[in-house]
Amino acid sequence: MKLGDFIVKESIVAELKATSRDGVIRELVESLAAAGAIATSDVDSICKAILDRERHGSTGFGKGVAVPHVKLACIKKRIGTIGRSTVGVDFSALDQAPVFSVVLLLSPPDNPDGHLHAMENIFRNLQQDNFRRFLRQASSRKDIVELIDEADQAGMAR
Repeated sequence: MKLGDFIVKESIVAELKATSRDGVIRELVESLAAAGAIATSDVDSICKAILDRERHGSTGFGKGVAVPHVKLACIKKRIGTIGRSTVGVDFSALDQAPVFSVVLLLSPPDNPDGHLHAMENIFRNLQQDNFRRFLRQASSRKDIVELIDEADQAGMAR
């Protein structure tokens, strides 16, 4: 599985306007709706589910990255998006540092293995210093899409 298999490239937000965790999650979910990947009528329930998940434990795992994720019945196929903050957002990350890169993942509940494989792919890339650095430095959607494509190509070579 590649990042490009589930990241909705039209929904990537290279410059998040929101400065709070809740605002960033809403902005990313709304970007998926604007790209036609989810129904606009589902935005509120998806945001609520993600925030409920965050209350059980932060998805900010450190090194400036957060990966909010949830499985929901209204999601018919695995989708994700990426948001980038230049100011940093408090996600109550494990290392207490601000988050600059957010990868949001939504999956249907009937395919837990697919959700797990997508999470593994996301974390494998985010563990790489170069990937995190380039993602944080990317100044446009085009730059982030190119980074995803390069990561997918590198992953195929492994």
